[in-house]
Order: sequence, then structure tokens, then C-alpha cells
Amino acid sequence: MTKRHAGGAGVSPARHGALLAAIIAVIVLFSTAIYVGVSTDDGGEPASPAKGNTPRNSAAPASTGTWVGSWSASPAGAEPGTETNGMAGRSVRNVVHAGVGGKSARITLSNLYGQQPLTITHATLAVAAGPGAAAAAADSMRRLTFAGGGTVVIPPGRQALSDAVRITVPRGGDVLVTTYSPTPSGPVTYHSQARQISYTAEGDRAEDVTGTAYTSQTPYWRYLTALDVLSNEADGTVVVIGDSLTDGVTSTVGANRRWTDVLSDRLREAAGSGDVPRYSVVNQGISGNQVLASGLGRPAENPSGLSRFQRDVLGRTNVRAVVVDLGVNDILRNPNRADPDRIVSGLRNLVRQAHARGLRVVGATLMPFQGHRGYSDNREAVREAVNAHIRAGRVYDDVVDFDKALRDPYNPRRLRSDYDSGDHLHPSDKGYRKMGHSFDLGSLKGSAPARL
Repeated sequence: MTKRHAGGAGVSPARHGALLAAIIAVIVLFSTAIYVGVSTDDGGEPASPAKGNTPRNSAAPASTGTWVGSWSASPAGAEPGTETNGMAGRSVRNVVHAGVGGKSARITLSNLYGQQPLTITHATLAVAAGPGAAAAAADSMRRLTFAGGGTVVIPPGRQALSDAVRITVPRGGDVLVTTYSPTPSGPVTYHSQARQISYTAEGDRAEDVTGTAYTSQTPYWRYLTALDVLSNEADGTVVVIGDSLTDGVTSTVGANRRWTDVLSDRLREAAGSGDVPRYSVVNQGISGNQVLASGLGRPAENPSGLSRFQRDVLGRTNVRAVVVDLGVNDILRNPNRADPDRIVSGLRNLVRQAHARGLRVVGATLMPFQGHRGYSDNREAVREAVNAHIRAGRVYDDVVDFDKALRDPYNPRRLRSDYDSGDHLHPSDKGYRKMGHSFDLGSLKGSAPARL
């Protein structure tokens, strides 16, 4: 028998092959684990949280409840100036408002507009110490994992769902979601009209509870597109798709005064009484959004309502009802006279997609905009034609009449002055509040009517 020396000399070729195969298998297994939990960002459901043993703070929740959307924002485009490096070497601390509370939470990160893989090596979730604060509340910092690992690589055009962490998320409180990426990965997928200040810090400060390192402020939400909670406060989610009127572009920054915030508060206060369903509300508005046309680029920035409906509406967690407030930009951004029949056809297409999932759809009439720089009598005629179809019950299962609620009673082509932010298109805080209160909460209950 051949003597073998220390260090492996004399190992047979067969054993060399077996050893090499074992090493390759380990590498493949490790690589696969990194990508578990990553899905396309085209409307498919993200992969479910990994089961089994996970690091501290990432254990599957023991409490009972229902997974619902507590907050969300649609990926709207690629952030200018981030094309090469993205946010390499910086911690991004997004501040978001929890519409409903829960005992566990998970997040979705998007690299929809990235041209390179996005590597997140450290991600955390915490309750903010106060409204809009960069500091975390005591004992609330949790490290996030993805399929059990602390690092996730999100390919271009994809998204990733984190594992669930046990944390008490208070309803109406702010939540901090922090990510750190050490390597260049641009452009950054972002939502430009957050109406909320978030923060960045140099270096890996993901678990910094003091917030003192977060010296840079930003009006954007970056990478983060959803916060879900395991909740006993809601049985499902209402998803609102819209444009700047839903995005709340003229509402007070940091005050959560969009009309969807008002609707969320009303549902929470009246939950379960009479015909009022126990639903949370998430806002999928994008400023400038149209029903029919998308912006430029591949993937298109500001994607049309039709092209993003599967991802931004049907792809949200535990959807029970849909609200549509789109159409004004199809009129304002058309250099010629927009075709009201095409707009209505597009809206009906959205309703058909929702009905295929058994979802009820409530639609909004288009509000007046006389006095705005884009106003013309021709455009007003198109708005009135679209509203006539909506009011006649030929588009949606039910209607919320924002036009009637906010128009000037002495000049119905114009917003009432105290509901007008000043640009004659977007409401003031008072106007947004009126929109939220004009909703019949019972209209959200039930499934798609059989007749449709």
C-alpha cells in the first residue's frame, strides 16, 4: 500500500474528484441561499419568508394574526446622480408611517431600476423614537435577514422580501428601515415624492440607535417599497392606485395628511362597526401617473397604471379591495384633445384585472382644474365626459365623487378656494381631508359583483 505523506500527497485521482465535487456543491448551495427570497419586480409575489433556523431577531412569528400592508410606495424611477455608485458605502434610513400596527414585520426592497446587482449586507428595522426621528426607540432595533442570511443580492429588475422579525409596530407610529450596501450598484430605485424626510449616513450605521450619524436628509424613499405587519387590527389591505393627487404632493411634509392617510384613520377608528371592513390602506400613487402612457426608459420610469397594476396593486399583501384615482394626467399631458373613450377603456381594463382576482373596485371622479396652466375648454370637456361614464356606473363597482366634494359650487370647473393648494390642481391639507371624508367606508366591503 502506498504511503501517504502529511498535506495530502498521494491522494488518488478518484478522491480528488470527489473532494472537488463536494466543494462545488457547497458553493452552489451557498449561492442559491443568497438569492432565495428574490423575485421579479413585475407583479409576481415575492418569495415567502424562509422557515427553519434563522439568526437572532429573525425567528418566524409565534403570535397569531393576519399579514397586511401597513405602508407601501411604488417604485417610480431611477434617482438622478446615482447611475454609477448608487448608495455605495452609505446607510439609507427610510422613515415610513405605519397605518396599522402588528407584532411582527417584514419589508420588500426593490432594484427595479438598477443596472447592476444590489448587494445589501446589513438591514435593520426599528420603531422611530418620535415622529420623523432618525433615532430608534429603546429596545426596538431588529436585524433583518433574507432567507436566513444577513446579506441579500438583488439582481437588476428584481425585488426581495425579508424574513419576518418579532417587533411591536405601533399603529400610527413611524418606522425606520435601514439598509447598507458596500458596493456600487446604480441607479437607485426610488420614490421621489415621499412627503417625508428620511436620512443617510456614511459607513455602516444600520444598527445606530442614536441617529446622530444620520446628518444628511432626503425627501426620497430609496429601495424600500413595502412594510407588512402581522396584525390583529386588520383582515386585509385596501390598495389605492393614483397620481400626484394620491401621492399627496402638496400636503404638509411629515404630517401624513394625504387623503389616503385620512381614509386609513377613518377605517381604523370605525373598524368592524356596521358595514365597515377591517382593512389597512396602502398608497400606490405616483406623481404624473397616467392610465395609458408610461415615461421613458427601460424599464419605463413613471410606468402607466395599466403596466404597473399587477405589481403595485395585485402584488401587494392580502389585497381585499382596490381604489382607482387616475385619468387627470391622461388629459393634461396629451398635447392634442385626449380621447375620453380610450381613458375609460383603460380604467375598465384595470377593473377587469381586479375582478379576475375577485376584488371590488371603487373609482374616483376626476376633480376640476380651471386656473391651472394646463386648463383648456377642450380638456374640461374630456374630464366631464370621463366623469359622466364613471357616475353612470359604467366603469367601477362603486364611486367616490371627489369632483362633487371639492369643486366650487359657484364654478364647478374650479376647486373651492379653501380646498385649493394654490396651483388650482392639487388640494390643500383641508382639501385632502375632505377627500378622505367623502368616502363611504362601506363601499369597500365585499367582492367583485357577479354581474361584472
